[in-house]
Amino acid sequence: MARSGVAMVAIGLLVVGCGAKPSAAPPPSTKAEAAPTSASPVAATQSNGYPVPKAKTGEGGKMVVTYEEATTPEAIAGRDLMEKTHFVDGIAQSVSDWYVLPYDIPVVGAQCGEANDYWNSGDKKLTLCYEDVDQSLKIFAKDPQPEETARRIGIGAFFHEVGHMAIDIYDLPVTGREEDVADQLAAYELLAPYADGHVDQDFVQAAKDTAREYSVLSKEGGPLEQEAFADVHTLDQARAYNFECWVYGSNPEAGADMVSSGQLPEGRADGCQAEWDQLVKGWTALLEPHMR
Repeated sequence: MARSGVAMVAIGLLVVGCGAKPSAAPPPSTKAEAAPTSASPVAATQSNGYPVPKAKTGEGGKMVVTYEEATTPEAIAGRDLMEKTHFVDGIAQSVSDWYVLPYDIPVVGAQCGEANDYWNSGDKKLTLCYEDVDQSLKIFAKDPQPEETARRIGIGAFFHEVGHMAIDIYDLPVTGREEDVADQLAAYELLAPYADGHVDQDFVQAAKDTAREYSVLSKEGGPLEQEAFADVHTLDQARAYNFECWVYGSNPEAGADMVSSGQLPEGRADGCQAEWDQLVKGWTALLEPHMR
């Protein structure tokens, strides 16, 4: 299931951390452009369910995944889910296969002491915190399959950090706050169609779950302090609406119930398809030179 152009984006200066989270599911390989000039061939599927990209070999570096020790109950729960579902390994392989990485990029599952994920520009290392996955497990404990929800949210979180990584290692020009741009990248990875035109519904649900989590975090956060308005992250509820807008904009017909139910305000929904098309056009153009 090849796609014809992936977007990865956001600025990494020293350590770019993302306290509130974005996204979990198996990873995509490459995405379709809004109006592709050439389509990638459709690849086979590996036994683990991840796409098998038809990428060039022997060029550049790769993402190298390791898992550090976990000692707290929260960290142990997060690590166990990462290792059981292999979603980190799958996304790392897809990114390695589709992008020309200038050197090996460590991807580290770690006990961080907080629910966070971050890209470190100094070490050129991407860290996914076990506690972040555990937070999703707890928030959605009443879901029919809380581990699946947490997996999908973890996928989006990884793609958000890949955005920070890409702007850093490729020196990509962006305007606006990098956290917003990284959210755009995560949405692009989750929602843009494959080269044959189909969309992975597991990824669509990952984008929806990401919005759900931001909405819950907003409600649980209590009254906002002044610092919240000055934070590099957009407010959680606004991020939830952003993801809902991109889900709707990527397929207004399929997402019509989001508007009719009042989940996505009609005033925002009216511009979501144009917003989505602009997002896809921009990130395809930025990332295309760095694809294999």
